[in-house]
Amino acid sequence: MKKMKVLVIGSGGREHALTWKIKQSPLVEKIFCAPGNAGTDSIAENVPNLNSVKDLADFAQKNKIDLTVVGPENFLVEGIVDFFEKKNLKCFGPRKNAAVLEGSKVFCREFLKKFKIPMPDFKVFSSPDEATEFVKKNSPIVIKADGLAAGKGVIVAKTPDEAVEAVETIMVNKKFGNSGEKILCEEMLEGEEASYIVFSDGKNFVPMASSQDHKRIFDNDKGPNTGGMGAYSPAPIVSKEVEEKILKKIIKPTIRAMYENNREFKGILYAGLMIKNNEPKLIEFNCRFGDPEAQAVLPRFESDIVELMLSCIEGNLSKYEAKWSNNACTTVVLASGGYPENYEKNKKITGLKEAGLIQNATVFHAGTKKENEKILTSGGRVLNVSALGENISESIKTAYTAVEKIHFDKMFYRKDIGKKALVKL
Repeated sequence: MKKMKVLVIGSGGREHALTWKIKQSPLVEKIFCAPGNAGTDSIAENVPNLNSVKDLADFAQKNKIDLTVVGPENFLVEGIVDFFEKKNLKCFGPRKNAAVLEGSKVFCREFLKKFKIPMPDFKVFSSPDEATEFVKKNSPIVIKADGLAAGKGVIVAKTPDEAVEAVETIMVNKKFGNSGEKILCEEMLEGEEASYIVFSDGKNFVPMASSQDHKRIFDNDKGPNTGGMGAYSPAPIVSKEVEEKILKKIIKPTIRAMYENNREFKGILYAGLMIKNNEPKLIEFNCRFGDPEAQAVLPRFESDIVELMLSCIEGNLSKYEAKWSNNACTTVVLASGGYPENYEKNKKITGLKEAGLIQNATVFHAGTKKENEKILTSGGRVLNVSALGENISESIKTAYTAVEKIHFDKMFYRKDIGKKALVKL
């Protein structure tokens, strides 16, 4: 069998982790990353300036790409899979009419309400005045922009003043552009968050290991939401009993409902959950790997990810079983000072080689670039340091040992990634 050429779309830590895992497949000969980063540059060929779905499809045709893997959600929501399919190109991810589960929070909530999926009570508003009146009387409350907002379109408002300000930020000041035309106002759930990811071929699915993300910028879950400051896998909060409930009450009925409503979901279905008293409720669905959850889950994944992706596309997942390492994994995000607001770029990064020499640690690049043989910062979340260990405690220790080797001006990271797991053990 001829070896494959794979194109990975995206430039973050998730895409570096995916490229790293895809490279381990015996089915693969060469990987391209569009645009990639300084980390993917060492294991694949970076391809800059492919900015549109058409550019990417043209590149895939010209270079005889056998499989395209889409990292970020914006291309999926735009319909890249549909476009590639029309050109007889294999593309891993859901089509546009399935990616709407992430592309519109309002669609997702209303669709799932119909099928009685456990989730918070919600109201939808398209008028800032009506929304303001509602949130004044119903705080604490969670306010979400309807469309994509790079993981930052969720505001947890604990007081009426914070709630009114959130409505203004999203709907009046248009911080997230057209994504804020409508907003979702949800009850604030109590409990502990977890992430649960499955591969789906439209009818069948293969679960990935559980994980837990850390969204807030500061230790002890303080400060604004970010794209994610760290993660660990497995999440002790997802016991066997809880996992069975997630599959029975959330994953299975969603995949079935999507199929029966001509929205067949192929690719990655990511469930963001809140768990209280062993009962899971759905906070959100994403249509791709989480970031940084992928960097905590993929190092534990021992099967061939390319084989799994092809099985999803071809619709024959029913016989597939994934193999997992018994080790735990912790990922710590190193961010630019000022993130998630304004931050400076082009800071020189040192210590990457030393961190990479720490046994069981892997450094995944996110917002990095290579210039004159130097690695520089180019984003808010710069690096992800992942480490395996026999248990969560050991993986945390190894991750932070590797983190201490790395430096760039105004480097910032949380010191408490994984601590919640230790309380549970």
